[in-house]
Amino acid sequence: MDFSSIVLMERDKESGMLTKEIGSYKVDDGAQYITRAFCEEDIVHIAFDTGRDVEDWEYSAIYDNFSEESFQNSGFDISFDEDQYNPSWLVKFKFLDDHSEMESKISLLCKLIKKEIESSFEAIEGREEEYKEERD
Repeated sequence: MDFSSIVLMERDKESGMLTKEIGSYKVDDGAQYITRAFCEEDIVHIAFDTGRDVEDWEYSAIYDNFSEESFQNSGFDISFDEDQYNPSWLVKFKFLDDHSEMESKISLLCKLIKKEIESSFEAIEGREEEYKEERD
């Protein structure tokens, strides 16, 4: 599915309910991996995953090959979400009032997501036996 924009909603911290639209931002490739996005107390929360179900061996292989460093170097707080079936990450960053700056920040995030997801899948291609042996 192609995405052309992300609508960012404000979420109430107490109730967890989405209360109002903060803005709509144009996005590039990479947005298809985003599973949810909201803003809470001026912090943007964006979750993303691999975009497809993975096999057991792929789960740890992707985790081993996914680099969070480029996200951190770009000002994003990123963590691995171990509670999901597929490899998933949570990204947080400060909301920017300037619409074009915020759009640029989200666009950068989408590019980083796409690069890391695709390079992780490329890095594990043909390595199924290696990862299955490590699990045994």
